[in-house]
Amino acid sequence: MRSLLAQGFMGSQRGRRKVALAMVATLGALLAGCGTALPTGDGRTSQHIDITLIGFNDLHGNLEPPRMAHTVQTAAGPVSVPAGGMAYFASAIAALKARGQHHAVVSAGDMVGASPLLSSLFLDEPTIEAVNAMQIDFNAVGNHEFDRGWRELLRLQHGGCEKFTARQPCQISQPFVGARFGFLAANTVRTEDGRTLLPATGIKRFTEGGVTVTLGVIGLTLQATPTMVSPSGVAGLRFEDEAATANALIPQLRAQGADVIAVVIHEGGGTTAGVQETSCAGLSGDIVPILERLDPAVDVVVSGHTHQAYVCDYGRVNPAKPFLLTSAGQYGTLLTDIQLRVDTRTRRVVHKAARNVIVQGEAFTGSQGHVPLTSAVPSFAADPQVQKVIDTYRAAAVPLAQRPVGQAAGALRRTPAPSLESALGNLVADAQLHATRAPEQGGAQLSLMNPGGLRADLVPDEQGLVRYGQLYAVQPFGNQLVVKTFTGAQIKAALEQQFASGSNTVQRPRVLLVSAGFSYRYDLTQPVGARISHMVLNGTPLHDDAQVRVVMSSYLDSGGDNFTVLAEGRDRVVGGLDLDALEAYFRAHSPVPVPATDRITRGAR
Repeated sequence: MRSLLAQGFMGSQRGRRKVALAMVATLGALLAGCGTALPTGDGRTSQHIDITLIGFNDLHGNLEPPRMAHTVQTAAGPVSVPAGGMAYFASAIAALKARGQHHAVVSAGDMVGASPLLSSLFLDEPTIEAVNAMQIDFNAVGNHEFDRGWRELLRLQHGGCEKFTARQPCQISQPFVGARFGFLAANTVRTEDGRTLLPATGIKRFTEGGVTVTLGVIGLTLQATPTMVSPSGVAGLRFEDEAATANALIPQLRAQGADVIAVVIHEGGGTTAGVQETSCAGLSGDIVPILERLDPAVDVVVSGHTHQAYVCDYGRVNPAKPFLLTSAGQYGTLLTDIQLRVDTRTRRVVHKAARNVIVQGEAFTGSQGHVPLTSAVPSFAADPQVQKVIDTYRAAAVPLAQRPVGQAAGALRRTPAPSLESALGNLVADAQLHATRAPEQGGAQLSLMNPGGLRADLVPDEQGLVRYGQLYAVQPFGNQLVVKTFTGAQIKAALEQQFASGSNTVQRPRVLLVSAGFSYRYDLTQPVGARISHMVLNGTPLHDDAQVRVVMSSYLDSGGDNFTVLAEGRDRVVGGLDLDALEAYFRAHSPVPVPATDRITRGAR
């Protein structure tokens, strides 16, 4: 079998597909029934059942390969492995399922949201349709599932073409059928009646040889979700404590017959271990205090959110909490293969192990050079059903994505300067000011842009050309521009919130990008409320009683990213989409220069 895994993956698509199918058949023949509750030769029944639990997280609608590589260590040294692409991802899931007849597939959130154009342009319907073809079981919703609001999230679950966003649903599939797997959100509660927005738990039963073993799944969204999405998108909801919610549900699952308990949570951490190591080395992050409070009856915690890959026997960290903790990185480049052995007499897990599997599909050439396929790890053929979904939507998206919008004088990147502003952020702030400066458009004098709203760098081609798909990758959320009047004191208070509001701290500041003509200084050695100084607008010091028209995204307008002061203001005027403003700026100013990052000064006064 090992020789089969290592050979023949460099050839044609048809040849690779034959090899992958042979690999699935061989794995099934060698491993099917391994450890399952089958009758023995003397009529007795074996005393355990083996379950394969397959986990992933933070897919973010990456239908096409994300041009990423993982490094593995071989006898000849480190090797880069090209990874990702949902057609290959589907085949990798099928190969893991083929190892035995008892399996479940779970996702730990952010399946959709902050997606590339191919998915986002169609409101992530393509991703849901592709995942439907993979026949997974449950997705614990993450913060990005709320990017377009909870009503649109329910549409993705249940289907239909009701319009909740600026973009039109059901552009290709009419009607859109919705997810054929369960969305879970145990700690996301409607404030009006205390009911969960989506089911809290899921059950899957495995029966063979007269024995049934039941898997209970608890799905959790990180409690900090309201600080990461537009407040209007989660209005009427509250997000409760993750550990307390899970612990309260375990007796209910036991009452339903659950022998195995899996917590699938969109919260995570990181380790210093390699992608294929099974070590808790350097484990840290927000998942740790949750684990410390979690009931030890939990067998597995499938996590996400941090985009880090790890497999960790948490019992090595705290013997009283013997969970298996996993995360499969990001963008469909990895799958976690979790093996659980259940004793059919005690109805409890007696052995568990996991590994992260690299989803190797096709070679690519990127910023790191050419990354070829390698025999160091298995490759997977493209699943034809998922590939058909991708091809259908690509045909509709490519003409729009390739449309030229203008030129840039150089690469516009999100890389922060010492002041924590960026060239790309300053450009977007300038574009939003340009779109709303006219009195009939709101009369804006200053633009504020949140760095989290910039999802990709903007790099022109050799001729300096920039295309629409690139702009879309930068700003995929479809926010509207909003202009309001603020006093100088309110603007200062909002800037102070960059360092002292919710998750915005001195240690982890969230510095807003500002438009040309505005400047200020901040000093993190000063106390709360005294860190901002020297505010100047168009050459004039900005005093507390000044009246300034400020443009921002609808996300910031509703207090997103903990900027609650920006939910204030008066004389509100709602304009067009942020993406349209960026495109208009390129058409008016090409070749667009790379803005200097000198609008904000960091340091002592």
